Amino acid sequence: MNTPDRAFTRRIDLTSLQLFVAVCERGSIGKAAEQEFLATSAVSKRLSDLEATVGSSLLYRTARGATPTPAGQSLLHHARSVLFSLDKMQGELSEYADGVRGHVRMHANISAIVQFLPEDLGTFVRQHGQIKIDLEEHLSNEVIRAVHEGAADLGICHAGASSQITGLQTRPYRQDHLALVMPSNHPLADRKQLAFADSLDWDHVGLHANSSIYLAMHAAAAEAGRGIRLRIRVTGLDAMCRMIHNGLGVGLMPRRAFELMHGVGDLACVPLSDTWAHRQIDLIARDFSSLPVTARLLVSHLSEQAGQRTEPTSP
Repeated sequence: MNTPDRAFTRRIDLTSLQLFVAVCERGSIGKAAEQEFLATSAVSKRLSDLEATVGSSLLYRTARGATPTPAGQSLLHHARSVLFSLDKMQGELSEYADGVRGHVRMHANISAIVQFLPEDLGTFVRQHGQIKIDLEEHLSNEVIRAVHEGAADLGICHAGASSQITGLQTRPYRQDHLALVMPSNHPLADRKQLAFADSLDWDHVGLHANSSIYLAMHAAAAEAGRGIRLRIRVTGLDAMCRMIHNGLGVGLMPRRAFELMHGVGDLACVPLSDTWAHRQIDLIARDFSSLPVTARLLVSHLSEQAGQRTEPTSP
């Protein structure tokens, strides 16, 4: 590209960068336009202007949607970095405003959302009513990817076993303990605890194939030289309880989550004795010290609620 550096920076439009990132993340110009409350034609025009500015095609446009070209992939990486830096700048400048305002983008897995976040976020918003929290539920690997890419300021999930955690900082948040859920008249229901291998003679109700619980189950079964008789997969813990109550098998979930959902069927819960059933839930960020002030306040609050030390670790 022959455009002088200063001329190029003057011609780059931040709104167009935001729209380009939205199109790449949603995979569709129409969906991005709907998300940003703009006309599709207006988004298309901005993207065309952006392509003219950089001097290269940025998107493959097909009937199925839009995906970034090699040049688009490069711009997407830099655009996310620029927008992340702007969010950081906004957060630092907000410290000089009267009172703390703003919002925190947070992604968390279902275990954290069901077991701990309702109470912890409830106390936070009562103390900081001007701060908006945008919380989305995702699988642990998707939470980590969102923090990597700057789509979330803060992530909460089981990060220890993930290869994607490199380059991110973590802080301990909570711990949970997996247990086997079954009908109250099940042959295993009177146990004080049991090994996961003891459940492999029965049908299982499982979660999403990429969930941390599902992956841990399969690793444990493979180590035992056994297979899992998976009858059905569900997307939520309440649905799992209902399926188990109606005789479709047994299922694995955090013990505290089961206790919080008491009354969903005539069920029993037996903790697992396996070491992998004790799991660490972490707070995740690119750099905790560089988070906007609103996100730093939330991190401090969550750490205090959990009674944990707050020194970050870099795997």
